[in-house]
Amino acid sequence: MSSLQIGATLFVSMLVLMSLRVPLSAAMFIPGAIGYWAMAGESALLNYMKGLAFARFSVYDLSVIPLFILMGQFATQGGLSRALFRFANSLVGHFRGGMAMASIYACAAFGAVCGSSVATAATLSQVALPEMRRHQYSGRLATATLAVGGTLGILIPPSVPLVVYAILTEQNIAKLFLAAFVPGLIATLGYCLVIWITVRMRPDLAPSQPRHSIEERITALFEVWPVAAVFAIVFGGIYAGLFTPTEGAAVGAAGTFFAALLRNELNWKTFRACLFGTAETTGMIFLIFVGADMLNGALALSQMPTHLSDWVTGLEWSPLTIVASIIALYIVLGFFMDELSAVILTIPVVFPAVMGLDLWGLGYSDKAIWFGILVLMVMQIGLVHPPVGLNIYIINSLARDIPILETFKGVLPFLASDFLRVILLFLFPSISLWLVHLIS
Repeated sequence: MSSLQIGATLFVSMLVLMSLRVPLSAAMFIPGAIGYWAMAGESALLNYMKGLAFARFSVYDLSVIPLFILMGQFATQGGLSRALFRFANSLVGHFRGGMAMASIYACAAFGAVCGSSVATAATLSQVALPEMRRHQYSGRLATATLAVGGTLGILIPPSVPLVVYAILTEQNIAKLFLAAFVPGLIATLGYCLVIWITVRMRPDLAPSQPRHSIEERITALFEVWPVAAVFAIVFGGIYAGLFTPTEGAAVGAAGTFFAALLRNELNWKTFRACLFGTAETTGMIFLIFVGADMLNGALALSQMPTHLSDWVTGLEWSPLTIVASIIALYIVLGFFMDELSAVILTIPVVFPAVMGLDLWGLGYSDKAIWFGILVLMVMQIGLVHPPVGLNIYIINSLARDIPILETFKGVLPFLASDFLRVILLFLFPSISLWLVHLIS
């Protein structure tokens, strides 16, 4: 068996283990270790494994991940999601479908201090879902709105998958965050437009509500100022050059901690829950890193990425057709894998091939940033796309009286918005790059 055949076998073996519900880190590590041993021998495998964990975990930039996760944990436990929803609802809740739109805006704002799609969906659902049901909103519209709104947790910076992409491709984290702002804003407005069109066609899905008073809006605004302050300090400081993204993450974690204290939402029990939640999530991510490094080491030994890159660049297809095919592959992967795992697994293989293509005349850095945002947008679709749709199952666990098929039906109009946005970003790279060029 040739090295290339071994590489293909390793990838298939990983998919088989995943289908058997083996944890992803082990599903990548086991085939990688066996393949490395088959190609290089036992001594080489042991020598590689000896420094594997240290080589990965000694990377300073990785410390930004637990800090942003801790920032999100403090925001979740600190009740900031309730404040954001109340404020957004006080502004637009009186429109037909306004409470659903408020949920989208609150998800976007919460994503700015969270960085996790699942955490955003689960946290906002506990706040917004009871309110929408109390005001006679359709279960289909309510659950679908919160499922897609949760995806904004990884689109609006800080985004943990985007941090991972930056580390794997050696790109500037701050520039990638800048590049994600406009697409994230487009996603937010696109979802609200879908809600507006839906309730115009089906007014019975979302009855209108009384307008909030000025006093209620001012009170709601006073409750959200800590979130706005943390966001402004963290990202203003990063782009003003006052501190690095890692330092900004530390400042953000401290800021959300004090914001939670000011709201009297944080006690010793919830503080411990924040620390344990951060440790569990970070441990899961880092184990996936180790598994992916083992598999990618074996794939590199088989020269599969090099052969793939040569094969892709040698195709007679246009570069855009090749990238479109890769994007289609990511959509399929999104059916079965979460966005973080897919990025860690595939980027070391796919990224060199894409960088070898002439795309819109973009330079290396611009091409890497544009492709990263595009991948993030596509993987976000997998969070709500049948047959898996992790966010949908999260919402369904909180709304068991609503059939999951109803939620999947409700998501379909939002998916149309998602695919349209991906096409726009694919055809017009400047959408994600102009803010980077403006500020850098």
